[in-house]
Amino acid sequence: MQLTFGGLAAQTLRAAIRLRVMELIGEGERTAADVAAEAGALPQAMTRLLRALTSLGLLREHTAGSFSVTPAGALLDSGRPDALTSLVRLFTEPMALRAWEHLDDSVRTGDIVFDTVFGKDFFSHLKELPDLSTVFNAAMSQATVDTAAALPHAFDFGRFTTVTDVGGGNGTLLSGVLSAHPALKGVVYDTEEGLAQAPATLERQGLTTRCSLVAGDFFRSVPGGADLYLLKSVVHDWTDEQVVTILTHCREVLPPTGRVLIVEPVLPEVVDTTTAGLTYLGDLNMLVNVGGRERTRAEFEEVLRAAGLSLVSVTALPQAEPFCLIEATAA
Repeated sequence: MQLTFGGLAAQTLRAAIRLRVMELIGEGERTAADVAAEAGALPQAMTRLLRALTSLGLLREHTAGSFSVTPAGALLDSGRPDALTSLVRLFTEPMALRAWEHLDDSVRTGDIVFDTVFGKDFFSHLKELPDLSTVFNAAMSQATVDTAAALPHAFDFGRFTTVTDVGGGNGTLLSGVLSAHPALKGVVYDTEEGLAQAPATLERQGLTTRCSLVAGDFFRSVPGGADLYLLKSVVHDWTDEQVVTILTHCREVLPPTGRVLIVEPVLPEVVDTTTAGLTYLGDLNMLVNVGGRERTRAEFEEVLRAAGLSLVSVTALPQAEPFCLIEATAA
């Protein structure tokens, strides 16, 4: 029954964010009537929403109608640096959910049903929605925070001089790497839309002199000049054929001692329910919305080989589960 009502729980979180519930309650204790007045909502309906959030572990009701925010609920406060509000907004947006109504069609045909529903692919549609594109970029940044903290200490960046983050978005991941390795230079490579918030990220981190931004299309080319090419949460967005194209472009500019470092979940050959988490739901999301997939080690080896690359190692990243580091070199 919890699984059946999961969609309703997600929309409850969406309403809490849209009504700014967590910000209005703040760090203390407030009545539902006070929150309703500031949110422009009805007191009784707000009480019902706050009690539903309490039942989900996001609020605590101390006396009848008086609430405070739990540590989990605080992640829905957009003013916090560790907030997940954009991530929640993205995955509860009608645009992100419409194709899921036709999951069975994707399973039957293998087609990307998002394209059928909206008449264009996910990223082309997103490009036409500037506000949602900003939410998407922020969501990807929020989904990268743990990896940005763990990655610099989980891989030997000291043997490289320049790292290009292919599909690096707003620069959150590369900023973490460069901050921990002062001798390293960097390039964030993405579409113009993907890079929209990157200048502000580099400015905040004091990295504008060590990191450049390059706009382009990784299906056409990847900029040369780096000895490490980093791809996080890029490979899983695309079909095998498209992945081979992206990796081939990396291979074409890779120096003899260079490396390609892919940061993605690596599926076991048989599902391990103790570690599966949300990875397999994410895999279905790739199926219906963009046509990509999560992959096993053998499947990563296959696309790497087709791109002229050889897998060197696969290393788990425990501080940022379920991600692994997939290191490759020229074949």
